[in-house]
Amino acid sequence: MHLFKVSVFCFVLVIYNQSKAQYYHGFSFGSVSLDELTMKEYAADTTAAAVVLDEFGEAYIDNGGDNNLLLEYHVKIKILKPAGLDYADFRILLRKNGSSKERIRQVEGFTYNVLNGSLKKTAMPRNSTYTTSLNEYRDESTFTLPEVVVGSVIEVRYLLESPFIFNFYPWRFQSEIPKVRSEFWARIPANYVYNISLRGFLELTKNESSLEKDCFTPGGGNRADCSIYKYAITNIPALKDEDYMLARSNFLAGIDYELSEVKRFDGVVNKYTKTWKDAVHELNTHESFGVEIRKARNIWADRVVQVIAGKTTNRDKANAIYNLLKDWFLWNEYYGKYAESGVKKAFESRKGNVGDINLSLVAALQTADLQAEPVILATREAGLPNQLYPVISDFNYVVASVFLDGEYYLLDATIPLLPFGLLPRRCLNGTGRLIPRKEDDSKWIDLKPREKEKKMVQLNLKLSSTGFAGEMTITSYGYEAVDKRREFAVAGSVAKYKEVLENRYNDFEILNYKIEQEEDLTKPVIEKFEIRYSNEFADSKIVYLNPFFIGRWKANPFKTNQRLYPVDFGAPLESTFLLTLEYPENFELDELPASTALALPQNGGKYLCNITNNANKVSLTSVLTISKSVYSSAEYHSLKELFNRIVSTEQSQIVLRQK
Repeated sequence: MHLFKVSVFCFVLVIYNQSKAQYYHGFSFGSVSLDELTMKEYAADTTAAAVVLDEFGEAYIDNGGDNNLLLEYHVKIKILKPAGLDYADFRILLRKNGSSKERIRQVEGFTYNVLNGSLKKTAMPRNSTYTTSLNEYRDESTFTLPEVVVGSVIEVRYLLESPFIFNFYPWRFQSEIPKVRSEFWARIPANYVYNISLRGFLELTKNESSLEKDCFTPGGGNRADCSIYKYAITNIPALKDEDYMLARSNFLAGIDYELSEVKRFDGVVNKYTKTWKDAVHELNTHESFGVEIRKARNIWADRVVQVIAGKTTNRDKANAIYNLLKDWFLWNEYYGKYAESGVKKAFESRKGNVGDINLSLVAALQTADLQAEPVILATREAGLPNQLYPVISDFNYVVASVFLDGEYYLLDATIPLLPFGLLPRRCLNGTGRLIPRKEDDSKWIDLKPREKEKKMVQLNLKLSSTGFAGEMTITSYGYEAVDKRREFAVAGSVAKYKEVLENRYNDFEILNYKIEQEEDLTKPVIEKFEIRYSNEFADSKIVYLNPFFIGRWKANPFKTNQRLYPVDFGAPLESTFLLTLEYPENFELDELPASTALALPQNGGKYLCNITNNANKVSLTSVLTISKSVYSSAEYHSLKELFNRIVSTEQSQIVLRQK
């Protein structure tokens, strides 16, 4: 993300007042070219269901009326496939706060089709825009273009008016369909100072600025200049959802604005962007954050004294308090950095949201004289928080931190099955912000996983006249162990969990099953199976076995030729598979998967598969190691090739033939 801090002017010339709404910059409205009408597919992305041919927006502040922050929007779209017909339905979210509301007006639209060799231009009927209330903060305006079929070109423009002049319009160049061109102009006041952030990984093809003298005359003899900013990107690829990516909002190319200060004409300067010291003070004095932590200290003091009695190390004390809070509360499955019910009510009902539970955990740790503070963060689906300046609304979650032996341990008491120091996957999202009692000590904390997503499968099989049978042991560590314990807890018993596994592993029959160490969170979970492969071999001259029938990679999760944003696994991966296969003397080995080895650059990971055959016994060792949580776009091709090799190997068969 790039940041510009500029002194710019959001109010425009008086001549923009009434006549401006009738005159649009950008591309012409109401016409279509022959190339646009005859286009069958978009050459740069032949899979696209639709493509934006052109898009233009201009945001400015008009002098008159309450809704004087204006956005002129104009877009032209080509419908290429049946799935693209949905783009004829426009849904525009509008902000509101009490009686202050955004609205759209001057909505115009056309559908262009070729009918019997001639152009047919169909106007959207007037008064076809409908606005409904979604909640207390959002309305939605909708309208639909008429007579849209595959091959149509649709064109829309409208004026969006807003009273929220301190929330200048963000702009997104990128979307889920490709765009040939997208351009945005901003007219911002010289006496307004904005932080301007460029998001995403695409380069601007236009980045121009100019100054217009005395363009704002609000009255009283006051005048100010206008700074005019023009941004554009051409040939914009669609941002498609892929495996192992964070929230789309992190990567959509666009521009965001954060108001820093306003220099009034009387010389007074009003500051709006906070420093982190300001933000920490605000949180520490907030009635649902810092005030609740102070209340919770009194609530938990007696129980903490009891639970840490006899504990001699800070680690043991912290672990005991963590377990106390996990056992006490039932999470209501609501996120939030603030205490929703309040710590007293949450304590009494033994239920609360993330804020209720984890702010109570912070307080309980503090009563034991441990160095504990809250850390606010954004979950993986919420997007990465802005690190350039504090935007408290970016954060939707809070955990407890405790400083032990020179390092921070992050704790979340909402999930009983989490071991000490392990965050849930939803929290593994870049960095969080430490909110200490001493306001100058706030800093970013890496949200790194302390353990891997690790699994080891040991399989011993023997071929007889009735098929394959043997024993299997699956040992799960770290996040794999958390998943196993959660699944087992949901099932409720060994018998019911065995039914779950029988439905999952339908390639073989489970004759006997048991699970060990499922209650000790400090140890791996061990599952032991007696199995029988579900094929009949009595009359078979040739026997086939895919040895990777447990957790096989059936397809490469990385399919695109290029990826501009990082691959984020959340936690490092490690998977080990050990097979021993014995076969009778009357069989001989006809085919084996090929041994293979491939390593990622800079110790980023590896895949090894080694297979040997000796004295009627096949031994196979397969190891996949993904050493990092996050891989850059520059490492994508190596990662894709690694998984190509894995998929190819794990599709291979062991083939045995009767002599």
